[in-house]
Amino acid sequence: MNRLPLITPHPPRLSTLTERLRTIEDSGIYSNNGPVLRAFEADATRRLFGGQGACLAVANATLGLMIALRDAVSDGPTGRFALMPALTFAATAQAAWWAGLTPLICDVDADDWSMAADEEERLLERHGAQIAAIVPYATFGLGIDLDRYRWLSKRFGVAVVVDAAASLGTTDASNIGFGAGAPFPVVFSMHATKPFATQEGGLIHCADPDRIERLRAMANFGFTAPRTSTLPGLNAKMPEVMALVAQARLDDFAKVSRHRDTLANAYRDAIIGRYTAQPRRAGRQALGFFPLLLPSERTHERDTIIARLDQEGIGAGKYFSPHLGEQPWVRSIAHIESTPVADMVGARLLSLPLSDTMTTDDVARAVDTLDRIVAVKPRAAQLAAPAHVETMIIGGGPAGTAMLTAASRHGLLPELSRGLMIVERDGAIGGGQLGRYAITSDSTAQTFLSAIEGNADPAIAALADHPAALAVARHRASLGVPLAEVGPLLRAIGDRLHASITACGGTVKTGTEALGARRKDGRWHVRLRDTATHRDADYVTDNLVIATGGHQPLDRLVTQRVAGASLVEIAADRLLQSDSVLARGGFEMVADLLAGKRAPRIAVIGGSTSALTTVALLLRERPALPFGAGGITLLHRRPLRPFYHSVEAAHAEGFTDFGPNDICPISGFVYRLAGFRLEARELVLRMLGVDGRAPDPRLTLHRVDCDHDMTARAILEQADLVVAALGYRPRALALEDADGQPLPLAAHGGAPMVDDACRVRDAAGEPLPGVYGIGLAAGFVPSGRLGGEASFVGQANGLWLWQNDVGMMIVDQLLAGRAKAAA
Repeated sequence: MNRLPLITPHPPRLSTLTERLRTIEDSGIYSNNGPVLRAFEADATRRLFGGQGACLAVANATLGLMIALRDAVSDGPTGRFALMPALTFAATAQAAWWAGLTPLICDVDADDWSMAADEEERLLERHGAQIAAIVPYATFGLGIDLDRYRWLSKRFGVAVVVDAAASLGTTDASNIGFGAGAPFPVVFSMHATKPFATQEGGLIHCADPDRIERLRAMANFGFTAPRTSTLPGLNAKMPEVMALVAQARLDDFAKVSRHRDTLANAYRDAIIGRYTAQPRRAGRQALGFFPLLLPSERTHERDTIIARLDQEGIGAGKYFSPHLGEQPWVRSIAHIESTPVADMVGARLLSLPLSDTMTTDDVARAVDTLDRIVAVKPRAAQLAAPAHVETMIIGGGPAGTAMLTAASRHGLLPELSRGLMIVERDGAIGGGQLGRYAITSDSTAQTFLSAIEGNADPAIAALADHPAALAVARHRASLGVPLAEVGPLLRAIGDRLHASITACGGTVKTGTEALGARRKDGRWHVRLRDTATHRDADYVTDNLVIATGGHQPLDRLVTQRVAGASLVEIAADRLLQSDSVLARGGFEMVADLLAGKRAPRIAVIGGSTSALTTVALLLRERPALPFGAGGITLLHRRPLRPFYHSVEAAHAEGFTDFGPNDICPISGFVYRLAGFRLEARELVLRMLGVDGRAPDPRLTLHRVDCDHDMTARAILEQADLVVAALGYRPRALALEDADGQPLPLAAHGGAPMVDDACRVRDAAGEPLPGVYGIGLAAGFVPSGRLGGEASFVGQANGLWLWQNDVGMMIVDQLLAGRAKAAA
């Protein structure tokens, strides 16, 4: 049987081009932007890019990136960083370094493996003018959103150069080439291993012909006049012979592209339900090989799988592993952020052959061989006999992994991992949605670091020197930590938890969502869906832990009444929810909505931490909004209380508005649960005038004391914007009885989802068998040995609680149930 190498170079053969080669020889023009090269550039612009802009052919794509980056920062941004993804080839960083920039390595998106949008924006906001250029990579030829990079360039004042080395042949739904009309350089490779195979070469496309001509001069020693160098330059010219090969490839490229696309679709169809691939996009994706992710539980066997494939005549590789952030030279010169998703994707990537000479039968053979080696059961068999796990955690964000962190701190993670499955929609566990918020935490840096310091799991304890941990540690003396910097640490912890759990026999299913669970035969039958393939699978579990987080439902804006009317009736199109304001870009959204208002007025409704944090954000962000006196009004029902570590500390500042029922009997804290902390606390202390603090004149407090408060009604009606900060409701998993009828939960009626043992309650307040809840909006209230003041009304949320007492409460019950079953 024929061997299928991973890469099969198949450029046009010079032996078939002898007449045209003789023409070059007869002309005596071999380089220096000769007629063959110019003709190819014009033809490529017409055929590949719909006649938009212009193209420049260069000796290779790395040189193309070098001159494009050098040109991009010559007269513009003065920063030192080039922002680029971890999952790319070494040449991306090499080109930036040769252009005088320091690579700033960013994590990738779990779905399409390109640079993560939220991480890009976080780093652009953090480093500001220090970032001179963004160098996005079109991963494995997948078309990325260039309009978004046009917007980022304008918003942050940074240059953009796109590394599209593998993308020549990628098209949109109209069959126009990727990059067509881009206002910045898009650099393609024409190396022998690429779909547009020559022998060596690169192509730069840009909508601006003047930019292309300037790059042409830079590729010719910077000459803009005969023998006169006026620009930084080098020799990056493509010779005439290579331009001739490129023209020959262009002539047959439509046929080649169609064939390779047929093979790629055959791969996608063949692996559905068993392996993860990049999402399908409209148009065509140029692929030099077919990349997929191995099942997470087989990650550590990848090298063995590749070796066995080779024995069976199937070439395989692991592009890009090590990824850019793991390359030794890059690590010595670059600034590398936490990259848990790139670490995970890079560790699971497997590349299979895809070449001009293969057939769809070859594709079937490659996948069948891989299946046999990996021993993945056919999907039909999986559905016919649902797998059984002892415990299933739905949600691998901060709350779900906090419970696992609690177990690891006590050395119980290996025991808990046996029979455990974690289900997480994102591509990695740990971070959740924290990174999308533009605010500081209501927990100290030490709270986050306590999860790793002294942890019984050596892999987690070793994170103390991780860049993400060091970034958080820099805020030890601050009022909280920017959530954008907390996210990478939690993702790094999640990555270590992932490895530990799978090593101990547990399963982590990322890219998977739970659709619902039915109580049947004394167990929970859970339907899971692969978010990439939309294929479903059934599992049976004894215990469910719901850690799906919270949200701000829109229907609450209709039902919530203030001053005798619903918020929607009063505020209509002036109404926002605090979650959208606190998200990154939320302040800019508010500023846009208030543009042109000389003295804008905002009403914030709520007395929660999110309400105070919203106010703090609106007051401190820059450029400042032009608030006059009383520009923001906070409407709240309950008194605003500051937290104190002791009665003595409160009295020392002259704060006496508390009684015995407001003091935690365990810790001695004043308003341990009801009191605001860190940044929100400082704002409350100012507004209450505690210890001589001066209130911020831009903020007014109004306590709503009845349902017909006409003053409150007037404030809302006169506000330019109304922000509802009414707290969060749980995203409770849909639960059904044996007949498929919905099980009504306490949370559906607005009551806490869980009881004082973290057990999920039904509508009558009784705990459901084997179902636990943890996290934002679960409604847990500490009591007994967990402490808390007797006067507290509401719910308590906090990472420290989840990683300690609350998390261990669930862990202890799960392990006790196992011991009881064994007995």
